[in-house]
Amino acid sequence: MAELFEIIMIVSFGFSWPMNVIKSYRARTTKGKSLAFLLLISIGYVFGIAGKLIGGNYKWYVLFFYVLNLCMVLTDLGMYVRNYRLDKQVGIKA
Repeated sequence: MAELFEIIMIVSFGFSWPMNVIKSYRARTTKGKSLAFLLLISIGYVFGIAGKLIGGNYKWYVLFFYVLNLCMVLTDLGMYVRNYRLDKQVGIKA
């Protein structure tokens, strides 16, 4: 049962991150975004993946969604960098 709840959590996050990346892409600004939050989430996913690999008793599809979510967070982090540069071009302080 615990594994099912973990899968539901990861899939829910998996649906949320693409929407967040699209929002970041369209917004073209860092206003309302937190670099610290994105970094902490990235670190959390890295440690989650490491925990699955070290534990050895994991289902490949759960690990797949952890990696996929990490990729989405890293993409959003890339959007943050892009938007930070755009903000600097127009003189907006982040």
